[in-house]
Amino acid sequence: MSHQVSFSGQITPEQVQQIADQGFKTIINNRPDGEAVDQPTSAEIEAAGVAYKEISFAGNELNMQHVEDFADYFNQAEQPILMFCRTGNRSNGLYEAAKQMDKLDD
Repeated sequence: MSHQVSFSGQITPEQVQQIADQGFKTIINNRPDGEAVDQPTSAEIEAAGVAYKEISFAGNELNMQHVEDFADYFNQAEQPILMFCRTGNRSNGLYEAAKQMDKLDD
């Protein structure tokens, strides 16, 4: 089974329904609250009603705990999954780290 995962820049609570309409079942947020003044909070996005998990970290602070937390959630989450951060790069890096460490179920 291949993973059904996509990466995105910052999303807003108003976009969550569109994301669900595109078929995504789960959203994973990798961006800490407060990185930008106009950034919606994690709680605002979570309240929009799609399965949601925050595993946030600053761009250069990815560590093994983040990878473990992500893999644990990812492996039981309903796919397809949308992961987001400011640009999508941090989310992609987390996914690739977990994949390279063989933490993700096939």
